[in-house]
Amino acid sequence: MSETVRVAVVGSGPSGLYAADELSKHDALSIDVVDRLPCPYGLLRYGVAPDHLKMKSLEITLCKILERPAVRFLGGVELGSGISVDELREHYDAVVYATGSPIDRRLSIPGEDLPGSFSATEFVAWYCGHPDAEVDAFTLDARSAVVVGVGNVAVDVARILAKTAHELDITDMPDHVLTVLGASAISDVHIVGRRGPAQAKFTTKELRELGELANADVIVDPAELVLDEAGKELVETNKTVRRNLETLQEWSTRSPLGRPRRIHLRFLLAPVAVLGTAAVEAVQCKRNELDGSGGVVGTGETVTLVAQLLLRSVGYRGLALPGVPFDERSGVIPHVAGRVQRNGGTASGEYVVGWIKRGPTGVIGTNKGDAKETVEQLLTDLDTLPRAPYRDPDMIIDRLTRRGVEVITWAGWKAIDAAEQALGLASGRSRIKIANRAELLIAAAKALAD
Repeated sequence: MSETVRVAVVGSGPSGLYAADELSKHDALSIDVVDRLPCPYGLLRYGVAPDHLKMKSLEITLCKILERPAVRFLGGVELGSGISVDELREHYDAVVYATGSPIDRRLSIPGEDLPGSFSATEFVAWYCGHPDAEVDAFTLDARSAVVVGVGNVAVDVARILAKTAHELDITDMPDHVLTVLGASAISDVHIVGRRGPAQAKFTTKELRELGELANADVIVDPAELVLDEAGKELVETNKTVRRNLETLQEWSTRSPLGRPRRIHLRFLLAPVAVLGTAAVEAVQCKRNELDGSGGVVGTGETVTLVAQLLLRSVGYRGLALPGVPFDERSGVIPHVAGRVQRNGGTASGEYVVGWIKRGPTGVIGTNKGDAKETVEQLLTDLDTLPRAPYRDPDMIIDRLTRRGVEVITWAGWKAIDAAEQALGLASGRSRIKIANRAELLIAAAKALAD
């Protein structure tokens, strides 16, 4: 094939960039990575806890993908409001959707919408400096918090709540976040799971980090570390489950050291109501017992946890994109091996990767194999893809600019990057994130001025 095939990847998180990585290995392709935010890296920038410096260093690898000659970054372009799918298809021969699962699942219990009740997604976006998060969304004048869920995000949230601002000085958190965390009144954090310890989804590394906190005791009730036959089988066959249980059992024998904060790991408790009048005052839970096969049944007993802050972390789901097929039940774009399905058949030139393809499962590295599968389908289809009418790469930018969309190119992002590093240098830190969208755009504009 002599003519270059133009591909748009919608989403610049790990799944989108791993797709761009695979695509850029082929000379006949040029790739534009389109993102609604001015900054790349998706959940790696705005979802990974800021104190997980080793994981965040993956940005170096992803940066190299975006710096390849065949790859171009176009930030600040939102599918639906900035440009439609039909318009994208006028400029690109193929489109790969990589928009993740940005919506949190709800508990669907009475009182869930009281002030003081939030999704973990909102809290994570706030402390990661997401430009869509309100600066004053959290005050942390609560004394006790309940985090519902026993996955890595729940553990991240609890760890951030338990750390001191001094411990977080090494991160890129915005100053307004550090100020609130430094003045936090939180003394107790309850991590609550409706099933037993064998069914918890956190990894052992994440779990053990709680025991390394200088400012918090970890408290585990040995009576809640029960196993049924299904749990015993998991302990025997699953190394992570076995190590998690060993860690929890060790903590259950410790006496608290009187540290300023306490993290309570609770199992077999299912929230059934959020109590309060003007704001969250407590979370009422039903006590569960294991049913022998990994499930639970209620015992009839209730447990009330006094709390002024509730953070739910019970899973995520995809968000429908304007003009793109969507399965409301599963929360993903319908596909076969990455080929998008429309009206009962395969949509020519449309593909999907990442969580919006398979649901919120796996770790960051899982996206590599996932992207490879999808790109293999695209490469197989190359000779049959209908060609977009507008072939000039700059036409899409001209079109968006005339519409009033401020397109952030790679040079614009590098200007933001430099501005954040300069902010950090002035405060003795390596970087301070710019959380305000207008300030991000001002920083990006310096690339044009220079």
